[in-house]
Amino acid sequence: MKVIASFALAASVVVCSAPAFAQFAKPEDAIKYRQSALFVMSQNFGRVGAMANGRVPFDAKVAIENAEIVADLAQLPWAAFGPGTDKGNTRAKPEVWTEQAKFKEHSDKLVADTVKLVAAAKTGNIDTLKTAFGSTAASCKACHDAFRGQ
Repeated sequence: MKVIASFALAASVVVCSAPAFAQFAKPEDAIKYRQSALFVMSQNFGRVGAMANGRVPFDAKVAIENAEIVADLAQLPWAAFGPGTDKGNTRAKPEVWTEQAKFKEHSDKLVADTVKLVAAAKTGNIDTLKTAFGSTAASCKACHDAFRGQ
């Protein structure tokens, strides 16, 4: 079952990372898509964080599984910040569209940090995971501070 789910996720990454805005019929669809991807990513990131912060026992296998999901999902939401998606049910600040180069820098940094998070989880060392988790969390926070409203 995990193999099928992994294949489906990988296929969606390939399909969804193409010049992607055209895949959304309406701006609301793009907003729902990016919010869904970010929500699922945050749920899995939270599981890694619970281990990194000592709230739950460290389990390398679980850390790897969740970190890999985070890394895969981190690639998805950015294509859904296209024209017309600045209005409606969104907390994205106007700066997403007026400072696109800066927004891309933030999204690229997050994607790179999630790759490092996977590598850290694969070491099986909690201290290495803590360091990578902190860096990835800082990337999330920096983007939220600059581009996400209340």
